[in-house]
Amino acid sequence: MQFLTLIQYFERLEATAKRLDIFEILAALFRLSNTSEIDKIIYLLQEQLLPSFYTVEMGMSEKLLIRSIADASGKNLSEIHQHFQASGDLGKTTECFLSAQLGTNLDVHTVYSQLRRLAELSGEGSVENKVEALAALLQSATPTEAKYISRFVVGRMRLGTGNASILEALSLAKTGERKPKAILERGFNLCSDLGMVGRILFSDGIAGIEKIRPTVGSPIRMALCERITTPEDVIKKIGRCSIEPKLDGFRCQIHKSEGKVEIFSRNLERTTLMFPELVQATKTAINAKSIIFEGEALSYDDRTGELHPFQVTIQRKRKHGIAKAATDIPLKLFAFDLLYANGNDWTNRSYADRRKLLGSLITDNSVIELAHADETDDPIEFSRIFQTAIDEGAEGVVAKRLDGPYKAGARDFNWIKLKRSYKRTLADTVDVCLVGYFNGKGTRAAFGIGAVLATVYDPNTDTFKTVSRIGSGFSEKDWVCLRKVLDFNASNSIPPRVVSTLTPDVWVHPHTVITVMADEITRSAMHTCGKDANGIGYALRFPRAQGFIRNDKNPEDTTTVAEIVRMSENQKLIKLG
Repeated sequence: MQFLTLIQYFERLEATAKRLDIFEILAALFRLSNTSEIDKIIYLLQEQLLPSFYTVEMGMSEKLLIRSIADASGKNLSEIHQHFQASGDLGKTTECFLSAQLGTNLDVHTVYSQLRRLAELSGEGSVENKVEALAALLQSATPTEAKYISRFVVGRMRLGTGNASILEALSLAKTGERKPKAILERGFNLCSDLGMVGRILFSDGIAGIEKIRPTVGSPIRMALCERITTPEDVIKKIGRCSIEPKLDGFRCQIHKSEGKVEIFSRNLERTTLMFPELVQATKTAINAKSIIFEGEALSYDDRTGELHPFQVTIQRKRKHGIAKAATDIPLKLFAFDLLYANGNDWTNRSYADRRKLLGSLITDNSVIELAHADETDDPIEFSRIFQTAIDEGAEGVVAKRLDGPYKAGARDFNWIKLKRSYKRTLADTVDVCLVGYFNGKGTRAAFGIGAVLATVYDPNTDTFKTVSRIGSGFSEKDWVCLRKVLDFNASNSIPPRVVSTLTPDVWVHPHTVITVMADEITRSAMHTCGKDANGIGYALRFPRAQGFIRNDKNPEDTTTVAEIVRMSENQKLIKLG
């Protein structure tokens, strides 16, 4: 496919905010694609060269891109910088300064491969080599192509294409119906590589997707918990279950094969280098040649064995000073699930069997241990286990269906969390994605930000729907930092996947996740979360931020619309009780 053809579809995506239009545009694009290029097209739509766990990044700042534009156009840096300050879009600036050139017949393969080579440049002189290589690519492009190349390089494409929309469009384009989307979704959840899913679909069809299995080194999208408010309702829902303390630390998915170990975070970032003690313990204390298992890592006092709160554990998330941090803030991993062992996929096996085998593979050591669990089908005993977990410092408990499989990437009732906050009016904290902010007033006028517009995710429509306007819980330092982050992701208009009746002073593309607590959930005509036929939705009453930005969560990992509705219903039951 000619790169200019792909750009024409990018322009169509950029011009619409309607989800159905985006879906149809993607399906039409995929029908024009072939097996050798479909993965590259998907990656470019996702604004990446490879999935994040490959750690392949462009490594080009706005300043370096401006230098490349200058080299490609022959214009001076100050002139280009001045135009960028006015336009706020380096893509448009690139297009303006290269408007006189005709470009060559670039195709998708050429552009993608040159961007890959640019990203992989490293070592002495790599910065200058990147600037030079990007300038050469811009010179060979038409002005419109150069605009989108520049936007891609600095992560400002903002096409509004979520993974769910891409999967649905792939299904329709290749099979002529949407039904196989569930099969594609499971394949994606097991490999976390949407480009690979597209490539297999185009080469081997749905039968090929059904053959996707867990692979050591490729993270599996992590299973998530549903919420229920009382032990009685948990037992009623899943019967006799395993109950584990809900620990507040780093969720780790650990992969081992022939002595090599990789660790992935909740949002599938490679965190191997951050946790050397977990790597070493996996090599020596896990009795398996190949394995994928999960656990929660927490810091602890190595003299008393007491676990530290998350505020201490989070200090281990760093790129420098790792060895000293490992000594000062040691970690213990509580392993709780097995996904793969010695060549066998265990995701479809029962939880009881997975836990039993995992326990047998962990040898005695001071760093990795099997998470404590109790079994019961008695609500009274469940309540006692819950209270014991709270007394020992846990957030609550997670109840797991004994015969349940591991549902990669899914939030269902195989796992149910019950937290201490369920004893309050609003059941649990809520994770929200910020999509805009309002200018500050009074003492916040100096920050230029005084409140944020928060949304929750609707997986049925792959959209973000408003649930609250939040102005409490942030320090002055937080407001300054938050505005910088939001401004980097600012949009000139409402982002394509956002559904809102409110209009903030600055729109922001879905990117930034925070956790909030509120007094309760109320019905509201102002917000679109769970909006009914009468135009009444759900809103958080008196929300306040808890902590700061959740870098471990993607926008699609936020609380869902369905969860908000259920939390509202559970809240009513508590009041009645």
